[in-house]
Amino acid sequence: MQILERITHDPAVMGGRPCIRGMRVTVGTVVGLLASGHSVDEVLKTYAYLEKDDVQAALSYAAWRAESL
Repeated sequence: MQILERITHDPAVMGGRPCIRGMRVTVGTVVGLLASGHSVDEVLKTYAYLEKDDVQAALSYAAWRAESL
């Protein structure tokens, strides 16, 4: 699976915001937690259904979006 394939957009889920694998966890939530000082392990503990690759995908997606502005 390509890393960015983990990021989904569905108008019926979180208003179409980019989410992790169709779940109700947005890229912004994950990146925001990391930016505020939480570790990857803390994010994974808080959202036990996420995988480490999901966090990496969120960071990759955020970096890609920042470069495309």
